[in-house]
Amino acid sequence: MPGYTVTTSFSLLLFLSLLATRALSDPRAQKVALLCTNRTVSSLSRRQVFVANFLGAMDALTPLTRTHRHGTVANGTGNATVYAAGECMKDLSQSDCNVCLAQCKTQLLACLPFQKGTRGGRLLFDGCYLRYDDYYFFNETLTNQDTTMCGNNITNSNIYKANALELVRNLSDVAPNNDGFFVASVERHNVTVYGLAQCWQSVNGSACRTCLADAVARISSCRTLEGRALNAGCYLRYSSLKFYNNSTDLATAAKHGKRSLAKILAASSAALALLLVVATVVFFVRKNVVTRRRERKQLGALLDTVNKSKLNVPYEILEKATNYFNDSNKLGQGGSGSVYKGVMPDGVTVAIKRLSFNTTQWADHFFNEVNLISGIHHKNLVKLLGCSITGPESLLVYEYVQNHSLHDHLSGFRRISQPLTWEIRHKIILGIAEGMAYLHEESHVRIIHRDIKLSNILLEEDFTPKIADFGLARLFPEDKSHISTAIAGTLGYMAPEYIVCGKLTEKADVYSFGVLVIEIVWSLYGSNRLSEVVDQILEGAFPAEEACQLLKIGLLCAQASAELRPSMSVVVKMVNNSHEISEPTQPPFINSGSSEFNKSGFPGYKFRPVSNTQSSGDTMTESQVEPR
Repeated sequence: MPGYTVTTSFSLLLFLSLLATRALSDPRAQKVALLCTNRTVSSLSRRQVFVANFLGAMDALTPLTRTHRHGTVANGTGNATVYAAGECMKDLSQSDCNVCLAQCKTQLLACLPFQKGTRGGRLLFDGCYLRYDDYYFFNETLTNQDTTMCGNNITNSNIYKANALELVRNLSDVAPNNDGFFVASVERHNVTVYGLAQCWQSVNGSACRTCLADAVARISSCRTLEGRALNAGCYLRYSSLKFYNNSTDLATAAKHGKRSLAKILAASSAALALLLVVATVVFFVRKNVVTRRRERKQLGALLDTVNKSKLNVPYEILEKATNYFNDSNKLGQGGSGSVYKGVMPDGVTVAIKRLSFNTTQWADHFFNEVNLISGIHHKNLVKLLGCSITGPESLLVYEYVQNHSLHDHLSGFRRISQPLTWEIRHKIILGIAEGMAYLHEESHVRIIHRDIKLSNILLEEDFTPKIADFGLARLFPEDKSHISTAIAGTLGYMAPEYIVCGKLTEKADVYSFGVLVIEIVWSLYGSNRLSEVVDQILEGAFPAEEACQLLKIGLLCAQASAELRPSMSVVVKMVNNSHEISEPTQPPFINSGSSEFNKSGFPGYKFRPVSNTQSSGDTMTESQVEPR
């Protein structure tokens, strides 16, 4: 059922691009640790500035690391400044360094700078390191977030333990005098341990020694075959496997027989491809889990409110009502979720929206429907009957509107047995206008719908229209005339000032209503004669003067200037013939020109056809388009 829908998505382009750049070596892009600070940017406006500076810092790092394999950046001013640093292990090639940092940047977003405004985070891979924060940390050596990662395989070999301890001590002694980097191995009694130490480029020699000494003390507590010390200024690792990329080290020379180059190429390529597949799958699965946890947390106090309110419905009841979301009960599909027909235990038929977690607007959508719409009641608004956020997904329960959407009737998308007569169309236009006037002027809160279109108008059995889908709705205080906001809605119905400047007022809804009226009255392919302008399915069975008046009302509402559009309460009076209808100026989607239609009261207009698909077009979310 299109009336309940909203829009999506992500791809594997990163995965494919990485495959294209793989070399024989290994970028070691396996995550070791993600450490996010608990400091956040509280103000939304400051958060937006901080996020912009964060993105700018990440972009500025790229040319530095691609040239030098390390870099530091400060982006922004004042307390919104973002400091960022990135660096690769010095045994990596430049191409492997690029691959490692590219993956590191995508996963650092798990610290949620976009959603929560988290002020700092660091992510360490075995091959590279990335960090951002709100203060100058480039010469920092130790912090309270420093940690040690011991492996899972415990060793009972005293020889191995002794070799590992000797190795990390040697590394901490030599690395500060070797440009902050050293790899080595210790072999005794046929037991070999391999190790790597690296201080970050922004840390000086004495700070490097301090950092590595602390790392040795930390890592000495490991009783496993592998261990890593992760400090703010350095990285120390030992392992029973040789993990670094140079073929010889200062303790032992590797003695390998000659191997076939073809076998090496084949084995390396297969291993790396498998590694990438596994890493990609793990990344997306984990990302999905993190997203769900984050968005559930975003609901905050709303969770308690819902659980205690009469709206709360157990997930299991709704699941059974839809026969476990059987496809035979599916009414519609959108980017934010699917809608199913359900029968409650008391026999009442409902429509159940199944919200998905694949958009950052999920929490906003749920909040709008539950907090805004549950408190308003009007005969021309779809009622919210309940909700559930206790199961594996969030559900919204609406009254079931059985006569499909207005788009279904006008587009022929479904087989509709009864065509819409002129009287019914007039009733629908009046009902929509009354519902919108209630939202804008009569309810206890001021609500702008932002997505008025044919597919969001549902029809009762007697063709009473009901406005649906308030996922994009916005509530504004009475003293606000407009607000700059991210753009959301459906192209073709969006007011010019909203698309260009992001200025949102009730007049944006009025514009959408104007387009809607013209679609209801006017046939979708257009014409130059009034008799052919009105929908051909009516076969001339309509009062010409009344049709002209409704078209003029639609044109008045769809004027390019928001100031010239009437309020919805005035529109209701116009439709009821209790208010004068002035002459409209030219709407932005109509070309000027002469035609026979001009003689019928629309001077200077030549109608341009509206796309049939546009009336049910995809809804744009706030993450897809930003105002200029």
